[in-house]
Amino acid sequence: MAILTRAGRIELAKAVERKPIYLAWGQGAIEWDSQLPPEPSTSTELANTLGYRKATRVLFCESDDEGEIQVPNGRYKIVNYPTPNIYCQFNYDFADGLSQTIRELGLMVGTLPKPELPAGKLYLQPHEVADKGTLMLLEHRPAIYRDQGVRESFEFVISF
Repeated sequence: MAILTRAGRIELAKAVERKPIYLAWGQGAIEWDSQLPPEPSTSTELANTLGYRKATRVLFCESDDEGEIQVPNGRYKIVNYPTPNIYCQFNYDFADGLSQTIRELGLMVGTLPKPELPAGKLYLQPHEVADKGTLMLLEHRPAIYRDQGVRESFEFVISF
């Protein structure tokens, strides 16, 4: 039986790390407030996308019991060499998605803004996106109401 080697996993991680990475957030459905649905592995987009935020940081990391990165599946530390793990951090601004309810998150790889937008624009409305990219991670979550006094931050580790 063939296996995917560590070197192969590192190559996959390097290929993803080189692409634009955004976190899409969406409204989902109000019915989710009583029971969150499972995340189908066949999903290609969010149910109701509200916007896309470009990653603040995309770095290689490795498992470490004392690491500064803490996610539900463990702790990691940032390293300066390629590994099969990519750390992605997203810091939304106070005005992003203001007065919206967020129930779903999607880590998108290869998202591209429309060419006429100013360079360096970090938050995109759905109509400002030329290519949504590929939905790599999907999370349905308890509702977050976007309030002007709160700046949302999300962290993920993608492991290959």
